[in-house]
Amino acid sequence: MRVFTIARFFPRLNSHSVKAIRRFQTTASPLNSSETQTKYDTSKHRQRLVILGTGWGSYSVLKHIDKKLFDVIVISPRNHFLFTPLLCSTTVGTLEFRSIIEPIRNTGFRDEHHFQLAEAISLSPDEHTVVCRSILNNEEYLLKYDKLVIGVGAVSNTFGVPGVNENAFFLKEVADARMIRNQILKNFELAMQPDVTEDEQKRLLQFVIVGGGPTGVEFGAELYDFVKQDVTRLYVHERSKVSVTLIEARQILPSFDAKLRDFAERKMKQREQFRLVQSSVTEVHKDHVKLQHGTIMPCGLVVWSTGLAPRPFTASVDLPKNNNNQLVVDEFLRVKDSDGSIFAIGDCSFIEAHPYPCTAQVAEREGSYVAKSLGLLAQGKTSELQPFSWKNIGMLAYLGDYQGLADFPTSKLQGFKSWILWRSVYFTKLGSWRLRFQVPFDWMRTFIWGRDISQF
Repeated sequence: MRVFTIARFFPRLNSHSVKAIRRFQTTASPLNSSETQTKYDTSKHRQRLVILGTGWGSYSVLKHIDKKLFDVIVISPRNHFLFTPLLCSTTVGTLEFRSIIEPIRNTGFRDEHHFQLAEAISLSPDEHTVVCRSILNNEEYLLKYDKLVIGVGAVSNTFGVPGVNENAFFLKEVADARMIRNQILKNFELAMQPDVTEDEQKRLLQFVIVGGGPTGVEFGAELYDFVKQDVTRLYVHERSKVSVTLIEARQILPSFDAKLRDFAERKMKQREQFRLVQSSVTEVHKDHVKLQHGTIMPCGLVVWSTGLAPRPFTASVDLPKNNNNQLVVDEFLRVKDSDGSIFAIGDCSFIEAHPYPCTAQVAEREGSYVAKSLGLLAQGKTSELQPFSWKNIGMLAYLGDYQGLADFPTSKLQGFKSWILWRSVYFTKLGSWRLRFQVPFDWMRTFIWGRDISQF
């Protein structure tokens, strides 16, 4: 009787296990099978739409696509969407990791729509097939598509600087933020050991950030807040030895208004334990970085955030690319020379007629546009297709110490009001009500009790 009551009020529980079983009944075939191009069983004869990636662009396609018109298959090495504007906040415990991720399976999946934890490794446009490799067992298999959306994003650009891959941390994924957070806490604990010299303490607590874009600036801001608000009460004797250094060869926040950049620089230079160094890094070692003119800077942590580079899949596919190995697309976001069946969006794409910046804002708009275009094509309404267009609605950045920047087309704001706006805008942009509850709760928890420095 009790089971019947629960199923009555929570019908999803009654069918959850059945749906899970159906999702695991994949019909994509191994490479050595004679049925390598067998489609998913679709009684309604919908086209198969394969989406590569779960970033801003791909997630936007998934949210806006008319799932009655397509059998949707999502291929990605991660099973969640990451709200990247707040990723830096997780590196020091201002927010918890799960507060900024949304599981892909929560995004309107039906029995006939599938997610596969895998990565695309090659593409055959002529045969309309993608070779995928499972993240779980490394097995490769072919997947046939009718329409393909490539939204695999990009990776951090090392510019060939020796030692970056081996000794620096990147900040693109939740796993990166977790490693950075653990390393920061580990360094503070190492500095507390009785046999550690003062010079070694200073090295361990010297945190270097390479790259003055939004990610580098906001990570520096979060680290500064952690030092000012938590280190002073938790690591009293080590506070004077902590230093945060931001290294940028040119100017910080280059996409922002000049007056806002100047305000950001002034704020950083006024801070006691924050340094802004104008130089380039030529080598990264385990315990130091080497700067342009031979200067050696000892450090305990290096976070590398300098531009974007293509993923191996993007660089390897036999499709038109620009000098940065981004896929060249037309005004309808269709990859050139691909018979109109392949779309590319986000950081891995380049609109030849009208280049746009590689931002989450652009990728999200491209995703919703492609979803609408695919719907029109499926219904034979090709005459209603319009070229892609994007209008900048503004940029936000956090500077630390309750200070921010807001660069809108019609107004420029700085200071405390911009920080309030920064939090308000990102709160409204969070993808679900679960996140809209968790993020403010984390903010309140941090404000009242401070950041959690538990290491696990």
